[in-house]
Amino acid sequence: MKQKFLIIRFSSIGDIVFTTPVIRCLRKRYADAEIHFLTKPENKIIVESNPNIDKVLLLKKSLFETISELKKEHYTAVIDLHKNLRTFAIKQLLFTKNYSFNKLNLEKEILIHFHYNLLPQNLHITERNLVAVAALGVEDDGEGMDYFIAPQHKVDIEKLGLVNGNFIAWVIGAKHFTKVLPTEKVIESIRLFQQKIPDRKVVLLGGREDVAMAENIVSNFTESVVNTCGKFNLSESVSILNQSKIVISGDTGLLHIAVALGKPVVAIFGSTVPEFGVFPKYGKFKIQPSAIIEMKDLDCRPCTKFGRNSCPKGHFLCMKGIESQRIFAAVKNILNDLEK
Repeated sequence: MKQKFLIIRFSSIGDIVFTTPVIRCLRKRYADAEIHFLTKPENKIIVESNPNIDKVLLLKKSLFETISELKKEHYTAVIDLHKNLRTFAIKQLLFTKNYSFNKLNLEKEILIHFHYNLLPQNLHITERNLVAVAALGVEDDGEGMDYFIAPQHKVDIEKLGLVNGNFIAWVIGAKHFTKVLPTEKVIESIRLFQQKIPDRKVVLLGGREDVAMAENIVSNFTESVVNTCGKFNLSESVSILNQSKIVISGDTGLLHIAVALGKPVVAIFGSTVPEFGVFPKYGKFKIQPSAIIEMKDLDCRPCTKFGRNSCPKGHFLCMKGIESQRIFAAVKNILNDLEK
């Protein structure tokens, strides 16, 4: 009987991208198997163009309706890369072998509340995910994360007045407030870019929820800043990002997609920290210069695993304390490295 695997990851954008090494390496190990992926409907776009996935299944409002659909597939094994109560129920009711990974939630909570770091050093989430399938004989090929852009989502950036490889893509938004660099910091940084690297346009990337912030930023400039927020879907935004020279982003999904595509990045961390396993990690064929900017010695961070809607201390120094000069210097150093 043909082997059939179900991989589960409901959300979020970055975490789904972190599963892609498992998908690819599983395909390499079981070339003739069927690989299915279960996620939320809004995240279908992230995986639907992945050639290593045979079928994308969508989580329904009724969990039992979802399980009923899954039972018809007769899976050889379930690979749970989300690991919550819903995935526990799915695994129990499918009555098949299942594999999961250590989310290290206790270690994260100890770091947040006691600032004592018991997390594995320099171990990326993608590597923890791959541990889940080691028992299946799946090995890490070292090629890092994947993201596949469907042909219909490729954007002609010339229509935006842009030249391929000659602009800076800045992801200005995030799901949580404490992952977003304040507007004034973005404006200050872009002014530095204008003064010192005037040949580089800046393209603002984000969703509909970032439109007001983007319009505020653009109002301070002329043609040097292009606002795409709310005008493109996720994969179209990724297409624009993929044609940039360098990407600036907070700890959000587009940061990790940029790394998956082999783009040089400046990663800005606020209330979360790279030690959670979310630092830029490139595949062996996509290695690029990168930089991490954070308020390293601020004793109140990390204050959360995911991000918050407000600063619990009220000062938001993890983002407000980041100087625009640091961002410019990181960008300039990467540009210099790329020109060597």
